[in-house]
Amino acid sequence: MPERAASLVDCGDGVRLEGNVACKLSDGTRLVSDHYYPGSDGPWPTLLMRQPYGRDIASTVVYAPPVWFARHGYHVVIQDVRGRGDSEGIFYPFRHEARDGAETIAWLLKHPACNGRVGMYGFSYQGATQLLAAVERPAGLLCIAPHMTAADLYNGWFYHHGALRLSSALGWGIQMLREDARRMGLRTANDKLEAAWGNIRAQSAHVPYAQHPAIVDAALPSYVRDWFSHREPGAYWSALDVSSRLDRIQIPALHISGWFDTYLEGSISGYLGLRKHAANAFARDNQYLVAGPWVHIPWGDCVGDSNLGEAANLNTDEILLHWFDRWLKNSPPSPPEPRIRYFSLGPNEWRQASEWPSDAAFPLYLRSMGNANSRKGDGHLDSVPPGGDEPRDIFIYDPEVPVTAPGGPQALAGCFDQAQMELGNNLLVYTSASFQNSIEVFGHPRIKLYAATSAPHADFTAKLVRVKPGGRAEFLSIGIARSQHLFRHAGYAPDQVHLWEFTLEPTAFVLAPGDLLRLEIASSAFPLYDRNPSQAVAPQDADNWTWARSTQQILHSADHPSALYLPVAEVQAW
Repeated sequence: MPERAASLVDCGDGVRLEGNVACKLSDGTRLVSDHYYPGSDGPWPTLLMRQPYGRDIASTVVYAPPVWFARHGYHVVIQDVRGRGDSEGIFYPFRHEARDGAETIAWLLKHPACNGRVGMYGFSYQGATQLLAAVERPAGLLCIAPHMTAADLYNGWFYHHGALRLSSALGWGIQMLREDARRMGLRTANDKLEAAWGNIRAQSAHVPYAQHPAIVDAALPSYVRDWFSHREPGAYWSALDVSSRLDRIQIPALHISGWFDTYLEGSISGYLGLRKHAANAFARDNQYLVAGPWVHIPWGDCVGDSNLGEAANLNTDEILLHWFDRWLKNSPPSPPEPRIRYFSLGPNEWRQASEWPSDAAFPLYLRSMGNANSRKGDGHLDSVPPGGDEPRDIFIYDPEVPVTAPGGPQALAGCFDQAQMELGNNLLVYTSASFQNSIEVFGHPRIKLYAATSAPHADFTAKLVRVKPGGRAEFLSIGIARSQHLFRHAGYAPDQVHLWEFTLEPTAFVLAPGDLLRLEIASSAFPLYDRNPSQAVAPQDADNWTWARSTQQILHSADHPSALYLPVAEVQAW
């Protein structure tokens, strides 16, 4: 682009940067982007990332810099979304990204550097901007690569079976409101947000959390408070995401998820939703998934307090490059890409699968003589169901002293050792016998609990743990269900036995000879999830004045066979 050379910055290897390029939308709002041009003759295929965190960062916390992609022959565009960075307008997460993304792509098609072929990439919010743009079916958008994100914001980003993902929702909300306060000149609000941002551990401890002093200033945007008040799926959420519009997406997508990522459920369900509901057979047949062992940031071999080996350091930049070369440069995949690649914890190796497993069909029954409290108790998992009555297991749920999240009071992500946490009597622990042969699990574990509780409102959590010889108890997966959500159509009453059936978040692991499998049952995993107050008061408005303790009972008998169901995989090496 020699006619514009005077305004370009030399980035080496012939790559040039043009900053502060404005795109004017149909409503007059100007969005600003940076453009990276290759050293070869153009025009080129275009890679677009739309993000709210500062376009100079460009998600380089997990991706190669835009210059790297430009060196490989791509015109790379990093854009500040509406109301962020140098772009005009008012930011409300997700609300404007469909139209703004489509109009940006239409503008790019007229740009002299663009050859008419556009792909999008990015993770987290940047993944959502891709899905939302794709439902608009803009001409020129040929493929996307949404990573660690959610097509269904309610179920995959903010809530899990009715329980708010508190630490991530509140923490991310505070993070985003900081820039809003600065843009609006709200110094007092900004100072409160900065103080909260600097003390992550204390964020979720404030009650009621809807009245956290950092988010209540009426001059601030309302979106964080809106997330907390919309506690069920419905029009609010479907207007912000693509959950009801998957059948409008008609292009290939490469999904990347992490077994310990905040948005794991959202990422996997987005892949599965498009495999089933995308607009045509071409789109449905060209959805691909890489499920790694990673947390949200960074992606690599160190996960929690474990090192998972060199195989976990997968070169996702090269995978991205091959993906875009295939769809934007018509390069054939070589070798053919597996539909699903997933990392199996234990052997710490990559596997492949042609389809996601459909069901968890291998049962392990909860058994005890009525004292499964803590790992010192008599709870065990058995392939044989109870033949008659067994004493119920009982524990007390106290929202003032909740069972903490797998990663502790900061809800850190990763395969942390749970052995110390399992000493508490406020949870039930069921442990298998030592496995004699290897068994590989891949997919969504499922739980069926026959339970009664003294509270009119209750939660149950189910946590899956692999116990290694020597006693290390490695966290694998967790699920939660809230009575207000699970039984919202069927009805729920205290002191009655109900069947709680729900899935845990997906996982993949191998139980080697000598390993044990452990299931923990509790009624909280704070602050990963918000606390159920056990009373009619809304969780976001509850505090120690309105919390109530409750007695929880788990049944395991011939008539009430509570069980864990595992999706056992047929192994294919990759």
